[in-house]
Amino acid sequence: MNRDEAKNILLLYRPGTADEGDPQINGALALAKNDPQLARWLAEHSARQKALRTKFQGISVPEGLKEQIVSEQNAAERRRSRRRNVLVAAAAVVSLLVLAALWFPSRPADDTFAIYRSRMVSGALRGYSMDLVTNNPAAIRSYLAQKKAPADYVLPASLKQVEVAGCAVQRWHGTKVAMICFRTGKPLPPGQQSDMWLFVVDRTSVKELPDVALAKVAPVNRLITAAWTQDGKLYLLGTAGNEQAIRQYL
Repeated sequence: MNRDEAKNILLLYRPGTADEGDPQINGALALAKNDPQLARWLAEHSARQKALRTKFQGISVPEGLKEQIVSEQNAAERRRSRRRNVLVAAAAVVSLLVLAALWFPSRPADDTFAIYRSRMVSGALRGYSMDLVTNNPAAIRSYLAQKKAPADYVLPASLKQVEVAGCAVQRWHGTKVAMICFRTGKPLPPGQQSDMWLFVVDRTSVKELPDVALAKVAPVNRLITAAWTQDGKLYLLGTAGNEQAIRQYL
């Protein structure tokens, strides 16, 4: 160890402290005993250290400093605790939402074409009361227009030849549905006034429409149905029988 190395080590030396037990400091002190120049530097360094220590010892501790430090430490701990609680609560909410999504799947949309078709058919089968009983097609259109239901519908040529029995206005998600009732000429059960029904509604009120530019025929409940779109409207025709029983009116 040379003089410069010893100075660098002794810069950290504080006389009268546990520093004297450090092997490197002991080595530097031993070198200073045999090096007059290093000994003079060490004496000046030690004097400065003692003067600084005396000044520091003369500084009084402000009243209440300990209590302030403890109070600030407690406040910081409370803030950390609140943050932990918020994070735990947020994690719990997320977990509950995930579990709710698994346990309670989202309710399927009830404004789709399949639901619409099923409801209209069910209404025709379980019994209904016509708002207007008449065999006059013009009177039916006039009544529907008065009730702000679709009245400018277009009937297939063969359906125009079927006798009308009356009409009613149905509801579908806030939209009015025109229900036109027909008699095909087949014997009717007691109390039944019609055996074929045409439902007309704004096509934008029914979601998930299949490609029904051409009539889509399908059995629903006890009826055979045909659906198609034209001029912004969705048409649904239903009657009893097989596919041929309804295609003859399209």
